[in-house]
This record gives sequence, structure tokens and C-alpha cells, in this order.
Amino acid sequence: MTSPNKTPPGADPKQLERTGIAQETGSQAVWSLSSCKPEFGVDQLQDGNLETYWQSVGSQPYLVNIQFRRKTTVKTLCIYADYKSDESYTPSKISVRIGNNFHNLREIRQLELVEPNGWSHVPLTDNHKKPTYTFMIQTAVLANHQNGRDTHMRQIKIYTLVEESSIGKFSRCTNIDFMMYCSIR
Repeated sequence: MTSPNKTPPGADPKQLERTGIAQETGSQAVWSLSSCKPEFGVDQLQDGNLETYWQSVGSQPYLVNIQFRRKTTVKTLCIYADYKSDESYTPSKISVRIGNNFHNLREIRQLELVEPNGWSHVPLTDNHKKPTYTFMIQTAVLANHQNGRDTHMRQIKIYTLVEESSIGKFSRCTNIDFMMYCSIR
């Protein structure tokens, strides 16, 4: 059992994008849920608003399935949970699984969230700190705080490394003024 990466409480994962090292890749995937209350589904999980959330219904485990159309390199999974707002709906034990499809998923991380308040950064790397190359990521909420029945998850983001320029070995432009010119349209 591991705990999420030690980042300052509430550390914004968008900082990964601002540095030019990583980019959010969740928009390239198809998302599905094991269950959801009407108007509290995938759209709320991805809308970038920390006030909205996905709410499960039914029995555990509660699953978020993220399937890529092609094999994708992923480095970090970021989960936003807020114990103060959600109390017994807050996940306390989460399993992160990867694989090519539903039939060959394997657990790569299991983590305990102790009254989380902000972003938890979960590394999706192997034993040698190399990013994972996968078709599918599944997060499974195995338990909630106070033995809560359903769960709330406010946001999930997936990040991949930005590949080096194929033009040559140029230094990376991380200044915001230069970032708008970092790709050719």
C-alpha cells in the first residue's frame, strides 16, 4: 500500500503543464463509470470545476475507466478529493490498474487517502521511474471514509510527458510568452 506522491496540499496539477514538462491527456480517452447519479457523471469529473463531482450509486467497488484509442504513455494520475465538503463520501482506499482492456488489468498502485483536501498525485511509473505505456487506466474506489456508501470524486486528470522536439536538441521554452509558439499548427 502506498500513499500518493508528496506534493503540497492542494498542489495544482496544471503546474505540470505550465512548466512545459507534461501535458494533460485525458481528453484523448473515452471515459466510463461503473455507476453515477443523474447529473453527477463523467462531465462533472472532467469539467475543471472543483465544486462539481461524480457521485456513484450502488455497491463498491466504484470504477472510473479511461480507455485510449491507441497505446499512450502516461506519467501521473491526479485525483482531487475534499474530505471537508464530502465527509463519508470521500474515498479512503483507491486501486489504480492498467492494461490493454478490461480482461487483463493489473494493479500498479493502491493508496490510502487520509482525509484528503486537494490534489493527490499518483505516479504511473514502473520500478525504474519510467512512464507507463497503456491502452487503459482504471481507478477503483475500494472504501470510503466513515464506511460511506457512495463516493464523490471531484476531478481526475492524467498527464503524459512532453516529447522532445524532433527538429533537434533545442532547449525547452518554459516561459509563458514562448509556450504559445512551442508547436506548429
